[in-house]
Amino acid sequence: MKMKKLFPVMLALLLLVSVGLVGCSSGKSSGGSASKGDVVVDIFQFKVEFNDQFKEVAKKYEDEHKGVKINITSVGGGEDYGAALKSKFASGNEPTIYNVGGPQDVKDWEAKLADLSDTKAASVALKGTLDGVKKGNEVLGLPYNQEGYGFIYNTKVFEKAGINPKDITTFAKLQDAVKTLDSKKKELGLKGVFALPGKETWVTGLHLSNTFLSPEFNGNVIDTFNAKKVDFKYGDAFKNVLDLENKYSVQPTVSLDYSQQVEELFSTGKVAMIQQGNWVYSSIAGIDQDLADNGIGLLPIPVEGFKEDAIPVGVPMYWAVNKNKDKKEVEEAKKFLDWLYTSDAGKEAVINDFKFIPAYDGFDASKISDPLAKAVYQYAQDGKTIPWVFMGYPTGWGQEKLGVNIQKYLSGEMSWDELVKDSKTAWESSRK
Repeated sequence: MKMKKLFPVMLALLLLVSVGLVGCSSGKSSGGSASKGDVVVDIFQFKVEFNDQFKEVAKKYEDEHKGVKINITSVGGGEDYGAALKSKFASGNEPTIYNVGGPQDVKDWEAKLADLSDTKAASVALKGTLDGVKKGNEVLGLPYNQEGYGFIYNTKVFEKAGINPKDITTFAKLQDAVKTLDSKKKELGLKGVFALPGKETWVTGLHLSNTFLSPEFNGNVIDTFNAKKVDFKYGDAFKNVLDLENKYSVQPTVSLDYSQQVEELFSTGKVAMIQQGNWVYSSIAGIDQDLADNGIGLLPIPVEGFKEDAIPVGVPMYWAVNKNKDKKEVEEAKKFLDWLYTSDAGKEAVINDFKFIPAYDGFDASKISDPLAKAVYQYAQDGKTIPWVFMGYPTGWGQEKLGVNIQKYLSGEMSWDELVKDSKTAWESSRK
């Protein structure tokens, strides 16, 4: 996905990149029957939005490498990938290739992680992108890509409302724009300004929270992982943005999911803005290609008192290889990942089919085509970024504790002060 390799500013920024779980949908699998003697590589991965393209690329690899069969299962979004992965391993049908996040996942899955330091992909990964998955001299994961998120907006709606997105560089200006859009909802054909998917705890408990907790931990995922407590130093700024999204969103937000947010509301022009990242391009394009190519932009998530004109940028997830699988499977898994990120055919797919911003050297960044990826790239070039640290959170804390507490807050079942207190206590308890 991204630009690190070409731009030193980005390189520095990715120092802290870890992972998260970024937008997907429900599980999808592929793969036919393998012939006797084939090396079978089972992939269990979290990005449903590029599932079809990934299957096509896997087929291309099979055609070039006779005797290899690749099966792909994609799970994400409405389904918790972390929970699904645990169930997959518990079933006894362990995948060959799967996904892990940053240091917390590495600790949790260490017994299953093969050392990938001998892969060509590891040698060309952008500076800083491997920091969250290293243990000593071992590299226990390879970066998927790079991603960024913020407020994706409908450019035509903004233009019709007389709003210049370039002027929105602070929370106050964002608030003014939102109020203007709300006052013109009827003439703009909007059901709401926002579509806040409160049902998706990864959107709120991981992505939104990261924006406001990252500066507390100096944007460093390792510092986050080692932190014994969380103070919510920018808690007021966090609350202000969440309240703004909720107040001006299609209701009820607590039952709004990813598919409704992206496909049913934003892609059909019923809302002006959504908090999401460049991974939603394909979903939007699947419904309105013209909107996807000519009608969307990316605004910052303002953190009052820190950075008000930046977007979070990081590595969403890492590829891991199950070291307990047959040796031939492990080696073939490494070969496939190397092929994906270092061969001409693989790199072509990563840029053009997957719409990724690469996290590796050797890519032509000028080929990044979709407007959201280009916007992320530009923010990174300009140094207007906030690092991803949420995979340094205690296991389950972001979604199962903070995300659930945010749902309670949105439903009026918990005050903000109670949310902060309870979430702090849970963090400290998990780190004792």
